[in-house]
Amino acid sequence: MTLVPLPAFADNYIWTLQVGTHVVVVDPGEARPVFDWLALRPDLTLAAILVTHHHGDHTGGVAALRDATGAAVFGPATEQIPEPFTRCRGGERIGAAGLQWDVIDVPGHTAGHIAFWLTAEQAQAAGAGAAPLLFCGDTLFSGGCGRLFEGTPAQMLASLDTLAALPGETRVCCAHEYTLSNLRFAQAVEPGNAELARYAAWCSAQREAGRPTLPAELQTERRINPFLRSREACVTSAVHRHAALPAHADEVAVFAALRQWKNDFR
Repeated sequence: MTLVPLPAFADNYIWTLQVGTHVVVVDPGEARPVFDWLALRPDLTLAAILVTHHHGDHTGGVAALRDATGAAVFGPATEQIPEPFTRCRGGERIGAAGLQWDVIDVPGHTAGHIAFWLTAEQAQAAGAGAAPLLFCGDTLFSGGCGRLFEGTPAQMLASLDTLAALPGETRVCCAHEYTLSNLRFAQAVEPGNAELARYAAWCSAQREAGRPTLPAELQTERRINPFLRSREACVTSAVHRHAALPAHADEVAVFAALRQWKNDFR
């Protein structure tokens, strides 16, 4: 496998993508899992580090990895990432490990959060299958989305709309194994969603077998993730009932209430 999620902390994933003898890592919150993984693969060289946002559980290992390997670091232009690094903005295309990565602005979880996307052709060139790859940090999770620490509900809704518009076969490589808890909430919102029930059963089996639920497929997320479905009548109605929203509440107000419902959900 050329695409491997390395567990870190309690529930983080540090994504590794092998491109020939070069490796790209995404959001290394700690260096040790990457060093240990590389030690078992002495023929590989860490070529690049991609960072989606400034939180410590995504940046804590950057300096040690860069200093030990000389890997190039790419991160969001407006956030504080361990220097030096190449500042990236949405709409740009960067070259790392011989691949071309599209940068997407996805503010919401943090003000300057970005995502990195590989087209199907670039993913195939890396030997990682024929479907596109999306490294989206803490913006989109399987069955959920990130908390709004710095951005607004309107920003997060727009960011999720941008990601949802990518090709359906895109593989979503988010940075946390939050899937089961997200799906419990999703089923509270949409108890009659049969596809959601099937997906939740599959994810439970994956975790019971010690396997990750990720990457997720974007077209599946469109059908089961309430934060990508906040305009669907069944989701909107559930939010109105839960939050007692006024009848004239707009889509941003509905999304904000949905996110608050998730914040309070136990």
